[in-house]
This record gives sequence, structure tokens and C-alpha cells, in this order.
Amino acid sequence: MTLFTKIGCEKCDYVKKTVDLKKLGISEEVLSPDNPDSLAHLAWHELVSVAETQLPILVLDDSSSITGAIRIKNYLLGVSNQ
Repeated sequence: MTLFTKIGCEKCDYVKKTVDLKKLGISEEVLSPDNPDSLAHLAWHELVSVAETQLPILVLDDSSSITGAIRIKNYLLGVSNQ
């Protein structure tokens, strides 16, 4: 799973503070103009237009995605309790 975030995003920080991403094996990709690889990965998932209005974005192993800090946190807490 991959969590797309950006610097200065309060919702992104909320998810990172409430869930242990490393423990769950989730990689974080920070979107910024000087990180073209993350932008390309986001584009590969066809989520560029989503990222323009909603971050963070969690891309699951099946390539589906979840947006919204609360939904992402709840999903990941559910995964960590399994």
C-alpha cells in the first residue's frame, strides 16, 4: 500500500500520527514539484485530479484507493487489528 501525502497537509499529518505506517508496511510518497517519481506514480494510478482536491490518498494493493483522513485512518486501524 502507498500513502500519497504532501508537506504542510494537516490531514496527511493526522494519518501519519495516528497510524504506524512502517508497522503496516505502507510506503509514503510525498508529492512535490521536486519529486517527479511520486508524481509519476500518482499519474500511473490515474489520481492526479483527485490529488488536486483531496489528500491524503491511500492506494491499496489491488490498486483501488481511499481518500479522506478519517476513512484512511479507520481502514488502517481495521487492518492493524486483524
